[in-house]
Amino acid sequence: MARDDEKHMARALELAARGRGRTSPNPMVGCVIVRDGVVLGEGWHERAGEPHAEVNAVRACPGGDIAGATVYVTLEPCAHEGKTPPCAPFLAALRPARVVAAMRDPNPLVAGRGLALLREAGIAVEAGLLEAEARRLNEMFLTFITTGLPFVVAKCAMTLDGKIATADGDSRWISNEESRAWVHRLRDKVDAVMVGAGTVSRDNPQLTTRLPEGGRDAARIVVDCLLDIPEEAQILDLKSAAPTLVATSEETPGAKVKRLADRGVEVLRIPPDEDGIDLRQLLKILGKRGFQSLLLEGGSRLNGAMWRHRLIDRVMVCIAPKLLGGGDGLSLFSGRGVQTMAEAVFLEDVRVAPFGDNVLIEGDVPCLPD
Repeated sequence: MARDDEKHMARALELAARGRGRTSPNPMVGCVIVRDGVVLGEGWHERAGEPHAEVNAVRACPGGDIAGATVYVTLEPCAHEGKTPPCAPFLAALRPARVVAAMRDPNPLVAGRGLALLREAGIAVEAGLLEAEARRLNEMFLTFITTGLPFVVAKCAMTLDGKIATADGDSRWISNEESRAWVHRLRDKVDAVMVGAGTVSRDNPQLTTRLPEGGRDAARIVVDCLLDIPEEAQILDLKSAAPTLVATSEETPGAKVKRLADRGVEVLRIPPDEDGIDLRQLLKILGKRGFQSLLLEGGSRLNGAMWRHRLIDRVMVCIAPKLLGGGDGLSLFSGRGVQTMAEAVFLEDVRVAPFGDNVLIEGDVPCLPD
């Protein structure tokens, strides 16, 4: 590796992150092009369906001339035709001296083909520089492309004595304004937000993104096994570009389904199971629709079902210095948990951040044995 390779790749990763929340179902990718120690051009994938990072970086170069240069890119250049032309042959035709990729693309449509095409064109190719950072950046894409399921983040606010709501379901507000603003930033960066019918009936949420600078609404998904949500619920009448989908059982009467469909709500009919509907099957359907990431803002019952079926990839809990007292409030997960502390699940890569007098604790759920 050349002396400044790591510096330029770090810059490419920084550029890639600017596309967060806008590139799905594609990954975030950044690109820096350098010749004789001088940065010729930079670019990133700004939005799904628009030019990729490599194309934007080349366009930023004087005259588009990158002959003899080094191209730093955070993911292997694609070799397949999608909504935009493939990047590997595009680069090969411009004759850079080297292409340095942070990691290979696990997408079966690429999977080394882009790097191989560049090598065959006589271009020096290297892969693996800052790979751990690149994987972290695109962790949601990697889960999505390798499993077909969206990356699920379970988010909640909790009292110091471990309750997400009172026994009557009241949860407004456990967290402070600063942490609630953080939730809106989260919604701006995910593809979908999912809640249960109980949350809709009790709290009548909008589940929109409300930021001073605007932001983008994620799709709203309601798990409603019996189609019991009130027809006057706000979530059914939002003036938003993002859709509302209601997932219900295949056994739900057709008349109920038609009433919602007539109002422009898409109803997903899911096979029933002991939790009401097959949640894994629901996530498979969402994955096929291109939903790469999902923010779970459910109540105790939906959270518990998602946990039991091992469908949660990350947990983000905002803890407020409040106490409900007693043992009747609702916990993060319903149902019977493990019986011994030795069986408890230890989260990985745990991070802690303050939000005023609230504290955010987040960590990744390890792969658990069947």
